[in-house]
Formats: sequence, structure tokens, C-alpha cells
Amino acid sequence: MQCVNKMIYVLTGNGKGKTTSALGMGLRAAGAGKNVLMAQFLKDGASSEIREIKKISNFQTESFGRPGFGPYSEKDSRLAKSGFLFVKKSCLPAGRAQSQKYALLILDEINVAMHFKLIGIKEVVEFLREYGKNIDIVLTGRYCPKEIIKVADLVTEFKEVKHYFKRAVKARKGIEL
Repeated sequence: MQCVNKMIYVLTGNGKGKTTSALGMGLRAAGAGKNVLMAQFLKDGASSEIREIKKISNFQTESFGRPGFGPYSEKDSRLAKSGFLFVKKSCLPAGRAQSQKYALLILDEINVAMHFKLIGIKEVVEFLREYGKNIDIVLTGRYCPKEIIKVADLVTEFKEVKHYFKRAVKARKGIEL
């Protein structure tokens, strides 16, 4: 059996639970004393879980989005690009020992940002190839590009079988918000 220290995880598909799963991974890492960074693309950080996670000293969250979903504009592209630049700067080795500040990086909804061409796929692949050896990275969101799947170590597809939103049930605070 091959021993792999750091991995790239993809949580994709049209089913509910991708961000929740990534948050669970982040909580597990934080609970083990590891530093976690979650960068949210296309989200404004106003959800209940983000409010609570901000209370955890070794779990940092930053959001690079605006309220609501699409249609996406040049403003969304600027926000996504500034978020990706923030991630790259945050993942630079800290100090002479070349140690990483973060043990786990969550790129929430980055797949959607790539799908709508707000961030380049090639740029993300290059980042994963460079930093994926030093830090565990989780990418979430629908529409994961095949180029990302190719470099990932684990890909889980969330499939919607039935969803109450189709019955016009609104998002509920504490469950979806």
C-alpha cells in the first residue's frame, strides 16, 4: 500500500452536502490541532456555520462573493480572482523550515467559479500541482472540470435523488443557511 502524506479531494455533483462535508473535514483537522483555511468563492460568508467556525482559533474562513447566486458578472470575476490570490499568498511556506501555515485548505465552490470562467482551470491545476504536495486541499462545487479530477486523489460525486427545493421549500436558517 502506498503511503501518501498530502492529498487533493474533490467534492462535486448536483447533490446537497458538498460544503457540509468539507466543513466536517475542516472541523476534524482543527480538532486534531491542525490549522485550517477555508476560502469561499461565490459566497458572502453570512451563513450560520461560518459564524460559528469563526470562533475556532485554528479554523480561518474568508469569503469572496456577494449575496445571492448569479448571474455572474465582472465583479464576481474580480472577487474570485482576489480570493485565489489570497489563497496562493496564504499557502506560501512560513519561515526558513519551509513549514506550511495551514494543514488543510478548503476551496469552497471553486469548481463553480472555474465552470463560469471566473478563475482559470489551468491556473488552479498549476496551484494544485505545486501546493498539493505540501497541504491537503479540498475543492467543492458542481461542475468539476475533468482537468481537476485528473490531478485529484479522491473524487466524490454527490447525486441528487430527491430534493425538497423542488416543492418550493425555502432555505431554512440552521439547516441550509
